[in-house]
Amino acid sequence: MSVKPTSVRTPKVPKVGFVSLGCPKALVDSERIITRLRSEGYQIAPDYEGADVVVVNTCGFLDSAKAESLDAIGEAMAKNGRVIVTGCMGVEEGRIRAEHPGVLAVTGPHQYEQVVTAVHDAVPPLHDPFVDLVPPEGLHLTPRHYAYLKISEGCNNRCSFCIIPSLRGDLASRPANHVMTEAERLVKAGVKELLVISQDTSAYGLDIKYAESPWKGQPLKARFLDLCSALGDLGAWVRLHYVYPYPHVDDVIPLMADGKILPYLDIPFQHASPAVLKAMRRPAHQEKTAARIAAWRNVCPDLAIRSTFIVGFPGETEDDFQFLLQWLKEARINRAGCFKYEPVAGAVANDLPGAVPEEVKEERWHRFMAAQQEVSAALLAEKVGRTIPVLIDEIDDEGAIGRSQSDAPEIDGAVYLDGETDLAPGDIVQARITASDDTDLEGELA
Repeated sequence: MSVKPTSVRTPKVPKVGFVSLGCPKALVDSERIITRLRSEGYQIAPDYEGADVVVVNTCGFLDSAKAESLDAIGEAMAKNGRVIVTGCMGVEEGRIRAEHPGVLAVTGPHQYEQVVTAVHDAVPPLHDPFVDLVPPEGLHLTPRHYAYLKISEGCNNRCSFCIIPSLRGDLASRPANHVMTEAERLVKAGVKELLVISQDTSAYGLDIKYAESPWKGQPLKARFLDLCSALGDLGAWVRLHYVYPYPHVDDVIPLMADGKILPYLDIPFQHASPAVLKAMRRPAHQEKTAARIAAWRNVCPDLAIRSTFIVGFPGETEDDFQFLLQWLKEARINRAGCFKYEPVAGAVANDLPGAVPEEVKEERWHRFMAAQQEVSAALLAEKVGRTIPVLIDEIDDEGAIGRSQSDAPEIDGAVYLDGETDLAPGDIVQARITASDDTDLEGELA
């Protein structure tokens, strides 16, 4: 008995053409880009016709060099039509696009990562799971259906209780297209929820002056609002963590109301008393903050706010603590974590007068948690009878366990769907809420 051999379709290897102009420094830049692309499985095409995309590394030292660069771009456009421009003349993007509006992307000198990202956008690299040790979306410790997306490192704030800047340095934002490339790979790999994180998410891009980078043939600013809008186009849940309430945070609330990103903000308020906030070196405008929360909910009624607070900070009086409890109820914080102040080595706050005794910290912590449970229970009770989307996290013998759009994994509550054992992690279902307590919801498939 003969067995007919199974035909295996060999995927087409992506090919990149290169035109390198100018000095040896530009040539080295081209070599570095080519080395990176070859390591990812790209081949270098010997001519325009055999290339899936052409990279033109330009020179902009003299007017004659600029003219030569524009001519080279024009030739590549005429003979191939898919062109990425980089190099010294890339700083004159307006002039390049005026003469050649069809170019896919324009980057400046030394911007290797941006060039590689633009090539990825034009012709994605091959991925061979039988050869590659790492999947295209990278390795993750979270379940397959959600992933954390870090957009920056470090922090420019100097809160008196915090040593993060001394550990991680000042704010260092990633280029917007780097973030988007990672996010898109995650979504293509099956991620249903992107959890955006950093030390100070709403400060994103400040350190790089909101620099533009090419994404899908268009410039994308490294700005909080622009990034949120772009992430919202990927079709996944987008959840924002560690957002300090700078004024421009107001601008993302309409995106939540329109369903582009989740109606959820994780804002580490830390306290509400003006005196304590001042000692913490945080803006002491709790009245304005409460009013802003109310304004946000007028735009997006389903907005859920999670926060963290510190009790027992040096100098905190009983009046300060009572102020915090009252503010907590007025602001209607959906979820809150509370920490008893600890004198972390190296923190400026350790030298402040008015240390609070440990037994007082403990007693205030319990009172805080009791007050928050009342607020949370009241807000969750308002969801009973409503039909809401639920992202399934796990299945056990009793049914499915998921989360609403108001709940982040590990730190917030859950939605229990008893008897629903045919669902799978990563499913997004509509559920009618039938019961609630102070942390969780119960429901049934709608």
